[in-house]
Parts: sequence; structure tokens; C-alpha cells
Amino acid sequence: MPGIYDTVKRFFINVTEAFLLLIALSVVASIVFGSNLPFVGGVTENLLGLIAQLGEAGLVGLIAAGILIWLVAKRA
Repeated sequence: MPGIYDTVKRFFINVTEAFLLLIALSVVASIVFGSNLPFVGGVTENLLGLIAQLGEAGLVGLIAAGILIWLVAKRA
């Protein structure tokens, strides 16, 4: 019988995966249809802004990018 911790952990893993899929879909839709789409038009600009901020941060940006990649790649 799974405990409450496992249930909550599984819930947040599923929510995170759903949001990652929505982000990927938003990026593809923004590239295909342009940035004038409602609800998904600003995703690519925000993503490029995040990448630019991490690039300007130097070593701290590399560490932050590594942590983000580790969080995304670590799937249960």
C-alpha cells in the first residue's frame, strides 16, 4: 500500500510532465503558426529570455542550467 508521500510525489511528477508537454506543444505551435497565437504566443520569447539570462550569468547560469536539466531528466 503506497503511502501519502509516494502518492503526492507521483502527483507532482505527473503534473510536471504535463506542463513540460504543454510547453513543448506551445513552442511548436508558436514556431508553426507565429507568435500571435493566444495563450502560447509569448512562450518562445520567455524561453529565449531565460536562455539569455542563464548565458549572462556565467558559472552560476551553468549550475542553474545543470539543476534544471537534472530535474527534467530525473523521472520516476
